[in-house]
Amino acid sequence: MGGLMSQRTVTAGTRGLKSFHSPPGPWRVLVVEKDQRAMETLQADLSRHGYQVEGVHTGSAALQACEDIDIILIDLELPDIDGLEVCRCIRMVSDVAVIAVTSWGSELDRVLGLQAGADDYMVKPYGCRELIARMEAVMRRVQVQPQSAKVISHGSLRIDVGLREVSLDGREVDVTRKEFDLLCLLASNPRTVVPRKRIMQQVWGDSWSRRTVDTHVSSLRAKLGGSDWIITVRGVGFRLGHA
Repeated sequence: MGGLMSQRTVTAGTRGLKSFHSPPGPWRVLVVEKDQRAMETLQADLSRHGYQVEGVHTGSAALQACEDIDIILIDLELPDIDGLEVCRCIRMVSDVAVIAVTSWGSELDRVLGLQAGADDYMVKPYGCRELIARMEAVMRRVQVQPQSAKVISHGSLRIDVGLREVSLDGREVDVTRKEFDLLCLLASNPRTVVPRKRIMQQVWGDSWSRRTVDTHVSSLRAKLGGSDWIITVRGVGFRLGHA
């Protein structure tokens, strides 16, 4: 998803949904959906709004087709591989935007989807205009990266903003997209308590619950090998610490 993007407008129904800077040409969307009729309907709707859409029915096919894709819409109920596992596998090798689109609608389902690497989570049934609006919001967040520093160093912790890589004592730390964004936000504001509300707005677009932040903080602490790396300031937010 590199390079500067040209301005375009996506029309949804009778109301236009203004797009931000998008890649040259239409976005390339991969729809992962086991139901043939649902896939065909979604492909037709998105194609009508100017997207290049490819559809697959299985998790294995999704893993083979995710290269050179701008955004993936994935049903978590797949016939061969658990959809959450597909999200994890995609996130291990790519920063492509992912929206889980599923009938699983409990809070636990949402948390598991986000932990697996999804950038957003939609529950069926949904409207096409809402889906496109969420795609726009996710792509805005995916494209915006901190510009203040190429590399952020904090003791033995090193964050390469351009490559979106984290290392500790010289060893690479495998983090998800949202974990990276959260850690980068805290590291960009050293010795400062970052309020929960700001974290939600900048990392998640103010879309998810309080538990979402806590879950990602807990996961980052485990991956960094110590709870002292991220300090909780009760009633306010979080700040970066030292292990």
